[in-house]
Amino acid sequence: MLKMKPIVVLAAVLFAVTLMIPTLLVLPFMEKTTGKLGEELTLKETEAVADQPDVEVAVYRVGQEKIENLPLEDYIAGVVAAEMPTDFELEALKAQALTARTYYLYHLMSGEKLGVPEGADVTDTENHQVFKSDEELRKEWNKDYQWRMKKIKEAVAATSGQVLTYDGKPIYAAFFSTSNGYTENSEDYWSSPLPYLKSVESPWDVNTEKFNGQKIISVADFEKKLGVQLTDASEVGKIIEKTKGNRVGKVDINGKILTGKDIRVKLDLKSSDFTWERKGDNIVINTKGFGHGVGMSQFGANEMAKAGKTYKEIVEHYYSGATIDTTKTLLTKITASK
Repeated sequence: MLKMKPIVVLAAVLFAVTLMIPTLLVLPFMEKTTGKLGEELTLKETEAVADQPDVEVAVYRVGQEKIENLPLEDYIAGVVAAEMPTDFELEALKAQALTARTYYLYHLMSGEKLGVPEGADVTDTENHQVFKSDEELRKEWNKDYQWRMKKIKEAVAATSGQVLTYDGKPIYAAFFSTSNGYTENSEDYWSSPLPYLKSVESPWDVNTEKFNGQKIISVADFEKKLGVQLTDASEVGKIIEKTKGNRVGKVDINGKILTGKDIRVKLDLKSSDFTWERKGDNIVINTKGFGHGVGMSQFGANEMAKAGKTYKEIVEHYYSGATIDTTKTLLTKITASK
């Protein structure tokens, strides 16, 4: 065996160590570096949220006759909790959070103050959006509060900084419980046509719990509430017009023309998709769907989520041509105007 000179051995060792040092220094930090990259990506995705201006919502609590002030995202959480069941799919709750935020911004930018007392932005009723405070939800949910609120806050946080717009402006993000298989054109229920509130198919609602409804009303009450006089004929009125969403447009009852909406409101029906028949001294009315039918169907959204659709796909289906935008510019304008 050949003997190597000490100086040669020392040089070889130093050379090897020099090559290994960078690797040895990097190895202990490889896990941290990967984590940091992930964190930076997350921050980049949410950077539009981080610099949002603070907005405080002034909610008029009708039952308490007082104004409650709270941060925007806390208000949205209170709306989602009040407007949609918390056992719905997370993606459906996200869609509800996005519509709730959009509706609020639309209302503020419209300047509409009808029914809102001085100093308040919105009420906590169906005139705007139903809202419940954290204290009320703790009492209502009791031992289920923690998991329910965690789920709500997750849905709100996932959409924070987002708003639905059409031509750069917040949309009127109408929503309702359950469709009859279709949503309704806005002009078929309200007076104004809106390009993003057009009738679309919603077949997911058909087998849900609120799809079918029935109401029995006496002939006397039927005549009184609708201001009509029935004859002894077997036919009780005739549908003479249907809407795009397959609901009742107009009915001729012994010469008096009434809209489906009028009948729904006056008889307090679940939907304007109805049929009826006279049985003795009563009118038996069967309905399909629950609500006005314009915008997003909540039960439809939940069934879409069960089928694997995201909240973005849900809102894009129900609000034709609307896009998801950031709230930064809108909130800046609102903050400046307050």
